[in-house]
Amino acid sequence: MASAYRWVIVAAGGLMGCVAAGTMFSLAIFLEPVASETGWSRAGISTAMTLNFLVMGVGGFLWGSLTDRFGARIVVLIGSVLLGLALVLASRAESLLSFQLAYGTLVGLAASAFFAPMIAAVMTWFDEQRGLAVSLVSAGMGMAPMTVSPLARYLISATDWRTAMLMIGVGAWTILLPTALLIRQPPAMSADDEASAVEARRQPLSRLLLTPQFLVLGFTFFACCAAHSGPIFHMVSYAMLCGIAPMAAVSIYSVEGLAGLGGRVLFGVLADRIGVKPVLVAGLLVQAAVISAYLAADSLTSFYTLAVIFGGTYGGVMPLYAVLAREYFGPHVVGTVFGAATMLSSIGMAFGPLAGGWAFDAFASYQWLFIGSALVGLGAVLIALAFPPLPSKEAEPAGAVA
Repeated sequence: MASAYRWVIVAAGGLMGCVAAGTMFSLAIFLEPVASETGWSRAGISTAMTLNFLVMGVGGFLWGSLTDRFGARIVVLIGSVLLGLALVLASRAESLLSFQLAYGTLVGLAASAFFAPMIAAVMTWFDEQRGLAVSLVSAGMGMAPMTVSPLARYLISATDWRTAMLMIGVGAWTILLPTALLIRQPPAMSADDEASAVEARRQPLSRLLLTPQFLVLGFTFFACCAAHSGPIFHMVSYAMLCGIAPMAAVSIYSVEGLAGLGGRVLFGVLADRIGVKPVLVAGLLVQAAVISAYLAADSLTSFYTLAVIFGGTYGGVMPLYAVLAREYFGPHVVGTVFGAATMLSSIGMAFGPLAGGWAFDAFASYQWLFIGSALVGLGAVLIALAFPPLPSKEAEPAGAVA
C-alpha cells in the first residue's frame, strides 16, 4: 500500500503545482486586457510578476520549514485557500496598488506553498527512483503554459478579464482543496529515525545554511535561474524583433514548455542512473551554450530547434537541486533547506525580466540580455563544479555533521 500510494503523492504534487504555477504565470495573458480596460501601465502590472518571484522566495523558505515540522498536508491546504482568495481579490481590484498586492503578493505567497513542500513530501516517500519522482512533480508544474494560460485566454475572449480571473480562482479552489486531502505522511518511522528527525530539526538554522553544501547549492540555483529567466520572459518579444509572426512567436514559448516536460523526465532518469551532480553540471553547460546560440537565430525553424534544447535543459535541471538537497541534508530538514535554496533561486528569477527590460530600453536590442545571461549561465557551471562529494549511504548527511 505504501509503495503504491507514493505515486499518488507524486500525481497530486504535479497537479497542484500545475494549477499554482499556471495561475501565477497566466499574468502574461492578462497583461494586455487589464492594461486596456483599466489604463494601468504595463510596467505597473508587470511589477506584480516581480513581486511574485520575490514573495515566492520568502514564502518557499517559510512553507518549507513548516512542512518539516507539521507535514505537507496542512501547508498545501492553506496555500489552496490563499491562492483562490488571491485571484478573487485581484479580479475585484479597483487600483493598481490593490492589484499588485493581491496578484503579486498573495498569489506569490500561495504558489510557494506547493513547490518546496510537495518536493519535500515526495522525497520522504522515495529511497529509490527519487530523481524520477521529483522530476515528475516538476513536470506537472511545467505543464502550466499548456493548460491554465490557454484557458485564461479562452475565458478572457468569452467574457472579460475580471470574470476570467474570478473563474480561475474558483476553479483553483475546486481542484486544489480535494487534491490537498490526498497528501499523507510516509509510513511510520522507526524509533532511531524518529530520534534522528528530532535531532536534525533542533539544529540552529545557521548551521545548515552556512555549510559549504548549502552555499554551493543555493548560489548555483540562483545563477541558473538568473541565467534563464530573462530569455524565457522576453523570448516572444525577441522572436518578433527577429521577424517571427506574433502567433508563431507565442508558439515558441509553448514548445519550450513542452520540451521541458521531456527534459524533466530524462534528467531525472539520468540522475538516478549516473548521478545527480554530473547530470546537473552537463545541463548547466548546455543551457549556457544554447542561450548564446539564440543570438544567431534568424528563422522559425532555428527558434524551434533551440526552444527544444533550451526548454528541455532548463526544465531538466530544475528538479535536481531538490535531489541534491535531500542527498546532502537527509529527509528531516529538506523542506527547510530546499525552501531556503528556492528563496535564492526566486531572487535570480526576479533579476532576469528586469535585466532584459533594462537592456532593451538602453540599447533597443536584446543582444546584451542573451550575452549577459550566457555568462551568468557559465558562472552557474563554475559554482556547480565546487559541489562537495555526496555523503555515502552510511555517512551522516551534512546537516547532522558536527
